[in-house]
Amino acid sequence: MSERANSAVVSTAPTTKDLKRVLGRKELMSLAIGQIIGAGIMALMGAAIGMTGRSVFYAFLLSTVFVVIDSLGSILIGGTVRLRGGDYTKMAALVGKRTAGAYVICDFIWNIGIAILPLSFADYLQSLIPGIPIKATALVVLTLFFVINIFGVKQAALIETIMLVVMGLALGSFVVFGMPQVQPGAFGGVSNYLLNGPVGIISAAAFLTYATSGSFVVISYSGECKHPTKDIPFVLIASTLVVAGIYAVISIVAAGVLPIEQVADQSLALVAKKILPEPLFIFFIVGGCLFSLATTLNATFSWITKSLLQASVDGWFPKKFGTLNKHGAPIYILTMYYLLGVVPIVFGFDIEFVADFALILSYAFNFAFSYAIIRLPKVFPEQWKRSSYHCSNSMLWVCAALTVGMSVLNICMLGSDLNPVMIIGNIASLAFAYIYAFLREKHVDMEVSYEDD
Repeated sequence: MSERANSAVVSTAPTTKDLKRVLGRKELMSLAIGQIIGAGIMALMGAAIGMTGRSVFYAFLLSTVFVVIDSLGSILIGGTVRLRGGDYTKMAALVGKRTAGAYVICDFIWNIGIAILPLSFADYLQSLIPGIPIKATALVVLTLFFVINIFGVKQAALIETIMLVVMGLALGSFVVFGMPQVQPGAFGGVSNYLLNGPVGIISAAAFLTYATSGSFVVISYSGECKHPTKDIPFVLIASTLVVAGIYAVISIVAAGVLPIEQVADQSLALVAKKILPEPLFIFFIVGGCLFSLATTLNATFSWITKSLLQASVDGWFPKKFGTLNKHGAPIYILTMYYLLGVVPIVFGFDIEFVADFALILSYAFNFAFSYAIIRLPKVFPEQWKRSSYHCSNSMLWVCAALTVGMSVLNICMLGSDLNPVMIIGNIASLAFAYIYAFLREKHVDMEVSYEDD
């Protein structure tokens, strides 16, 4: 091996013990908020207003409760031990070897829609700069954040923080200019305030979990945290509350400036165009919309590799696949996801269908994560006794039941979009994952990838 190659690789026998523990609470908050806030809110806001009217403010707050319930497993388990392989380690330690192997295959499948983010970025940018080439722009954006993450998670977190400051200014301008323009009495009429009654608020809240969720990914940074059992649960909850609060305030403007029939099911850009001067409107689209996509893409590159990294160390894939470079980044796994983004951009594949298809698979494994909650006292008896989140066994069962309920709710929400192709495809994917795990497990020697903080 050349001298240059030696400088790029720190481990010929990969292990997640080599991950650099450089993330504090501030960096975790930046990565979590960047993951949660996405350009989807530009469209989801209007749809939620159509469901519940001007009471959408409360729907955002209720959605936070739903998201925190859904994250109970990560809060309890992440607050007990360091999980160097993130959710994969959680599955391996608390559910079982074969299910962990099947999980990591499905984890790969449901993350192959990464190209949606740079393509969406290019679409929005084209609305500002007509004629800009979509594919070339998307490739540049994808490449940029791939390169940033090659230099390690600390660098990615720094870039994330800078982008979040700009995004905060853009969203803040929407609120500052919009609040004085909220119509007097806009929230007084029942017909516009509480469309579809209490059911409308609940439906909108469940729908808005797509806008307020995302903090669950911080469990994947456990191996790179300075104090994971303290910081991960805090960030899971705090980042969700912060984003939901931001969205709730924005929703007052979004639903209160124009007549409800004009903003229902419309993009947030419609209201922004009305309330902001032209230069600030452009800044809002760039800083609020484009940067929300950029922060999500950057955060995705930084967490998406962790389960596959530990799975490679354990032998589910060739061990070399998990090699870390001198910055502590899993270079081959990062490159694989980069290429998975490049291919659909270049050839124009329908990746939105793939992403929607894979979402069902992710919710299916949530039932296994719920089971993992009640296994905590048995698998980690001493750590669980010391945990700040220690509770009775009966309370653990309640937490598991709540997370099961949220999984059922999410699957029911997706049910209207299911078709025979998706149903058969999900069953086939799940079967393939377990067959692969069954055939491969004899070659797997699982490293203990959890430890005390």
